[in-house]
Amino acid sequence: MIKIVTACAVLFSTVVSAQSVSDLKGDELFGGMKARHIGPALMSGRVSDIEGHPSDKSTIYIGTAGGGVWKSQDGGVHFKSIFDDYCQSIGTVAIDPKDPDKTIWVGTGEVWTRNSTSVGDGIYKSTDGGTNWKKMGLEKSDRISSIQIHPENSDVIFVGVQGALWGSSEERGVFKTTDGGLTWKKIFYIDKNTGCSDLVMDPSNSDVMYASFWEHRRTAWSFSSGGASSALYKTTDGGKTWNKIHKGFPEGKYGRIAFAIAPSDSKILYSVVESEDASKSGMYRSEDAGASWSHTNADFALTIRPFYFARIVVHPTEPNTIMKAGLFGSVSKDGGKTFKQLGSMHPDIHDIWFDINDPDKVFVGTDGGLYRSLNGAKTMERIENLPICQFYHVATDNQEPYNVYGGLQDNGSWFGPSRSPGGVEARDWEVIGVGDGFRVYPHPTEPHIMYSEMQGAETVWRYDSKARQTKVITPMPAEGDPKLRFNWNAPITTSSNNPDRLYIGSQFVYISNDRGDTWKKISGDLTTNDPAKQNQAESGGLSIDNSGAENHCTIFSIAESTLDENVIWAGTDDGNVQVTNDGGKSWSNTTEALTAAGLPSNTWCYHIEASVFDKGTAYAVFDGHTKNDPNTYCYKTTDFGKTWTSIVKNEDVYGFARAFQEDFENPDLLFLGTEFGLYITIDGGANWMKFENNMPATPIHYIDMQAKTNDVILGTHGRGIIILDDVSALRQVTNEVISNELYFMDVPAFTMDEESTFGGTSTETQFVGENPRSGARISYYLNKRHTFGKMSMKVYGMDGKFITKLSPSKKKGLNTVYWNYNSMAPKVAGGKTFAAGAFFAPRVPADSYKIEVVKGKNTYETVIEVKYPENSVYSLSERKYQQEVTKKLFDMNEQLAYMVYQLDTWSKHAKRKCKKETKLVKTATKLITELTGLKEDVVITTGDNYVGRAENQLREDLADVYGTIGGNVGPPTSSQMANVELMESDLAEAMDAWKSIESGTLKKYKAALAKLEIKETKIKTFEDFTKKEK
Repeated sequence: MIKIVTACAVLFSTVVSAQSVSDLKGDELFGGMKARHIGPALMSGRVSDIEGHPSDKSTIYIGTAGGGVWKSQDGGVHFKSIFDDYCQSIGTVAIDPKDPDKTIWVGTGEVWTRNSTSVGDGIYKSTDGGTNWKKMGLEKSDRISSIQIHPENSDVIFVGVQGALWGSSEERGVFKTTDGGLTWKKIFYIDKNTGCSDLVMDPSNSDVMYASFWEHRRTAWSFSSGGASSALYKTTDGGKTWNKIHKGFPEGKYGRIAFAIAPSDSKILYSVVESEDASKSGMYRSEDAGASWSHTNADFALTIRPFYFARIVVHPTEPNTIMKAGLFGSVSKDGGKTFKQLGSMHPDIHDIWFDINDPDKVFVGTDGGLYRSLNGAKTMERIENLPICQFYHVATDNQEPYNVYGGLQDNGSWFGPSRSPGGVEARDWEVIGVGDGFRVYPHPTEPHIMYSEMQGAETVWRYDSKARQTKVITPMPAEGDPKLRFNWNAPITTSSNNPDRLYIGSQFVYISNDRGDTWKKISGDLTTNDPAKQNQAESGGLSIDNSGAENHCTIFSIAESTLDENVIWAGTDDGNVQVTNDGGKSWSNTTEALTAAGLPSNTWCYHIEASVFDKGTAYAVFDGHTKNDPNTYCYKTTDFGKTWTSIVKNEDVYGFARAFQEDFENPDLLFLGTEFGLYITIDGGANWMKFENNMPATPIHYIDMQAKTNDVILGTHGRGIIILDDVSALRQVTNEVISNELYFMDVPAFTMDEESTFGGTSTETQFVGENPRSGARISYYLNKRHTFGKMSMKVYGMDGKFITKLSPSKKKGLNTVYWNYNSMAPKVAGGKTFAAGAFFAPRVPADSYKIEVVKGKNTYETVIEVKYPENSVYSLSERKYQQEVTKKLFDMNEQLAYMVYQLDTWSKHAKRKCKKETKLVKTATKLITELTGLKEDVVITTGDNYVGRAENQLREDLADVYGTIGGNVGPPTSSQMANVELMESDLAEAMDAWKSIESGTLKKYKAALAKLEIKETKIKTFEDFTKKEK
């Protein structure tokens, strides 16, 4: 690319104050860069909470596990994300009953405490219906289960804080504010291991509240629900005193206790109790406001996994109708004595909401998204515009367009295109695995071969999408092997050195060189093999829960060097990082060097990235949150792990990290995925900047980079797949670049897109993923935001001929403007209706083009190259023919437009002058009649643009054939050319008629004007009339 800068601009850039890339903040660098979301939404993700407006049935809010808060204002037909800039893990949403249109509270930190749940960071408030938010404290609460707002005093709010999942915490219990959240007081607390999992206010008496307290703890290798501190409490004095209400409950310890009040009769209470005696667990009912309880049902559907299903919802007007969240969800119509399963939907039900005005309308939040029923949950329909799916992993192939592959929490494994006609739709995605989906990879050279797995590597598949065949290729233990320990999210990866190679890790590293048909163990146990962390059969606490989610002392990340197939890295969930330089014959444990570099021992190695620049260089990301450690850990080695250096400062990055990607061309450009979004550095880690342009603060579990397009693809655990298109401009940002007022970035030659399709088929209620922008990408860096004065962008041919103008982006930092390769549309004859085809601006031919930016007094120029696709179905001669015909039709449109312009101008003049001068009436009337008649022969002058449209005239027919031929990149058909000849003949006939008028009646009119000393009207020249506005 050629860059040209005028002398005055060079002088200006020399006086700009020096700034270093290490001083930049996110907005100062990223400028107009923008992420795009492709979903999908057909399998959606976990909905943790549902809240409806107390009087307006159109307004509904949902909180999600990792996708933030969404709002519907049309009764749940469409939803819009309203919480992108803040923690996306939501525990509860509450609507102020005194100000329900404007005041909304959000407690962060999901309370359905599975192993992969995300964390919270406090409580937020909006006073404008969710447009703007302010954090109101409780930053260390980790998980907020309930927000109860006083019905008469909006400043009085009670908050149930479940607290830290992975460790002890003092910030638990019930908190109260009396000043609208400015200050908080802990009014009820048990101990540092027991939190408030439910807080409910009596709808008839705000002094009466019920609080469920739950003793629980997770570690990376176990889960414990229940203990002596779990209990159900009641206050009748607004939280000053609390008493247990256990009469009728079973003896012994309790686990999680679900609770609900019947809105229509607050003496009727329901509770589902997790107890030591499974036969006495289940549904309990009180008819005396908790003074006593009776056990009504112990069905397994009510008691399964209390940590994950602990929500009871009572019908707003029928106190005996209740619904209980669960694996499939249950409904009782007799006060909890008997239950039936809810209508068919995705399993794992977490919350249920009755429309208070129409209780047959029910919304249900599941692991697979949000469902709606219009018949009391007998039949369910899924809401299809919530792209909140939770990816564990993402990968790409090298097809055009490239496909994206990934595994989802409880929603299988999928692949779909990065772009598609009309946008990326639900129909574009194909399932390639079931259960919980995790690592998914395409074969590096034969992408119709794919590898996927379900939880704990219970099944690993090889799938051939051409043959539509699956084969199970899970490695099995050989004679003498101990039990294989596969992580819930077992590591699989392919090789860039051998396309048929596949790796998988248990406590051992396995390699296959024949696509998984045979496996070879190439390591010993690379973990700490701590027996104290391998008692998963006892996990769960009062309710045993040995799902495999707590499998520990396992390998979690495997990376083969792209530069040397014998260099392989392995990271474990118990803190080891091991490397082999001889293909697995021997391994070196580098953990001691990591500890020396400041990494706490036994911190989960979540990702290892082998550098593409040097085989001794690697990056390792560590996640300490399962030890209640929220810090960010990312280390780099350049000597095969003998020494490690931290490349992250915690003051620069917010949230623990899981994902990492090194750029393929610039070793200083790095991407870090954290619990609260994406961070980028362009100086090797000295300065990390948060990327927030259409990028929510969602957990990022994996990052991939597409080599051909330079796209960065994010697998988020709550907002689906998010893509940063072509980040190559970031590679070029240096101290020299940012010292200039405006600096054009290098771009490759652009290939014209020749696709033409009929678009997509999605309906208005379905989510459609955004396609990347098409056209030539003009990228530049602005040292300051342009706010005052002129700034323009124009495209010229290399001969200096003006082609078109573009709208420049004016943000500080990197900016991108797209040019669709079109020039300017022709001038079109005026008429009664639109001649849509004539609005088409013809495409330029493949060539070099000059881009000019005028910014104030300074002019900046660069040159871009545009080329035709190599695999085009059209030859150069066919293209030239199409361009010549298009140019001919372009000129014909302008000739007709100029003629009609003259007709209209003289007609207006004659009508105006004959009203003032009676001696002109006869000549003017004749002229007007002839001009009007000719115009009616060449343009539509009556009707409308719809059913009242008149028959086409020359203008409309000419526009149609011009738009048809010009809009196609190939040669015209013979029929089209015959029509062109007809248009030429009709235009010539019209022009002859105009010349006849000019030499006859118009000439006489001009003579009459001269005789009366009346000025003629001014007629522009053809050149001035058709001159394109710059």
